[in-house]
Amino acid sequence: MNISKTKKLTTIAMLCALAYAAVIVGRIPLVLFLKYDPKDVIIAIGGLIFGPITSLVITMTVSVIQMFTISGTGILGCIMNIISSCSFACTAAFIYKKKHKLSDAMLGLFCGLACQASVMMVWNYLITPIYMGYPRDIIAGMLIPVFLPFNLIKGGLNAAITMLLYKPVITALRRLNLIDAKTNSEK
Repeated sequence: MNISKTKKLTTIAMLCALAYAAVIVGRIPLVLFLKYDPKDVIIAIGGLIFGPITSLVITMTVSVIQMFTISGTGILGCIMNIISSCSFACTAAFIYKKKHKLSDAMLGLFCGLACQASVMMVWNYLITPIYMGYPRDIIAGMLIPVFLPFNLIKGGLNAAITMLLYKPVITALRRLNLIDAKTNSEK
């Protein structure tokens, strides 16, 4: 394994650890049983740096660890976490990967927010009745007044925080020589 691959692997592992720490420290209850945590910010930053596959790897790693340590929702919660985080971060990273410009990062994060909100409406309808034990018609009645605003707030916070932190994080990683100066240099 060469030095470049080792640095990339080390950086991704560090991002996984930071994302997990964000789940533990940053969980904020918003509505009913729904909690905001800023892990998607770190997952999105990893994706913006290395691409959408990295977002997927970080998401799966953190979600599985979360399932076995602090989550009370088991495998269904893990699946929901993976779907939610990937729909946001992988979408943003995929769009940003085409052209590394600020406008594409903003477009990617906005599309990630829209994708996450719409995808989670479907998955909340399908999965939430199973692990919450509520009848599906009650969950269907909660989709617009509860789940949609929660997902829009969550995605909006994640997009805004990612925009604020991306440049300082990538600058710090370059100074630490963990990523090349040419990695995702903005035009």
